[in-house]
Amino acid sequence: MKSFLALVLALACTSFVHAQLNPVKWSYKAVKVADGVYDLSFTAHIQDGWYVYSQYLSSDEGPIPTSFHFDENEQVVLEGKTEEAGHRHEGYDELFMMDIVKFSGEPTFTQRVQVKGNTTLRGYLEFMTCDNERCLPPSEVPFQFTLEK
Repeated sequence: MKSFLALVLALACTSFVHAQLNPVKWSYKAVKVADGVYDLSFTAHIQDGWYVYSQYLSSDEGPIPTSFHFDENEQVVLEGKTEEAGHRHEGYDELFMMDIVKFSGEPTFTQRVQVKGNTTLRGYLEFMTCDNERCLPPSEVPFQFTLEK
């Protein structure tokens, strides 16, 4: 019985530490680049030693890729793929024992959109973060942009 209680206590402490640990904060903004055209930028502010993963991983057997999910909106057309920029690390990763692409520091993910009329675009981004020893479960972060034609 004591070993069972010790196990429950250890799991509770682990869950509490993971709940308190938040090594990535996100910010986002819309930049008008032309009449009815915006660049939607999502910037990850990552604590030293932690990483987020590219949207474009070669295998689904490793980390969860960063992804962007936009609610359907007839007033907004996505143009092309979401671009990635920042401190990129590409190559073999000991934690996953495979080649991956990950980012540290403050990478930015940018999606260009064309707006047909004034609207609010909502959605969420999903990401996973790891350091060199552990990973946190994937997280979803809601976002909202007010866009004008």
